[in-house]
Amino acid sequence: MHVLTLLAAPDRADLTDAAADQLVRAWGARDPRWLADGVALEADLPDVPADLWEVWERWQDRGFDLVVQPAEGRRKRVLLADMDSTVIQQECVDELAAHAGVGEEVAAITARAMEGELDFVQALHARVALLEDLPVSVVDTVLDERITFTPGGLELVATMRAHRGYAALVSGGFTPFTQAVADALGFDEHRANTLAVDGDRFTGRVVEPVVGGEAKAAALREITARLGLTPADAVAVGDGANDLAMLQLAGTGVAMHAKPAVAAQCDVRVNHGDLSAVLYLQGYAADEFVQR
Repeated sequence: MHVLTLLAAPDRADLTDAAADQLVRAWGARDPRWLADGVALEADLPDVPADLWEVWERWQDRGFDLVVQPAEGRRKRVLLADMDSTVIQQECVDELAAHAGVGEEVAAITARAMEGELDFVQALHARVALLEDLPVSVVDTVLDERITFTPGGLELVATMRAHRGYAALVSGGFTPFTQAVADALGFDEHRANTLAVDGDRFTGRVVEPVVGGEAKAAALREITARLGLTPADAVAVGDGANDLAMLQLAGTGVAMHAKPAVAAQCDVRVNHGDLSAVLYLQGYAADEFVQR
């Protein structure tokens, strides 16, 4: 048995009974049920339709997300989340670079690295080198003035932890940011890269080893093993090429507003919803969400 989940952007909440009925009738889905009025609906699906991706494209054009996944085991015990452009709405290295006067140059490298056009580790070293002599205090300025949380993140972490889940923030970004974000959202732990410092300024180097794509997958294996679980017990969420290994290893890998080259390699894609979609995909209804 599979489960079909249909999602609208929460700020629109424009999923109607008529639209839901249309999809249910087309595929013979059973027991349709609202998880959140106008936002999230799920139904049991005896078989995966042969035209799944054709239908997915049509619902994308209408502004909705459509996911079909196995029903068994979809409520997970572990959350692994990327930070930049996933849990927060910015790329921290780009924000630091803007203060260093090299914002456009670094942003161009970031975009190509996240699309998988450049090796992530090499691209990270190249970007950080351009931050040489930047005052460490700029981190606090960026956190205070530029960083915003993606809607649904607080509820996602709090709800999973309330149901005996474990939440880890694993980022190719930098520890001063993951520390602040993990504290604010309630993650159990965080992992990221360390920027080398000389006095009160960055040196333009990253302390080895670098947290890249393989390190994220390794973190998933390590964390789940430590908890007596397996990667199949985890849901991972990310958007960039350095998240792909983690997304493909996890029991459920959610490509969240992902770069096209990344989304094309993932079966679970959320292009319109926010982080609350990760809860709906596990079968949580809105009235089960834990607020912090």
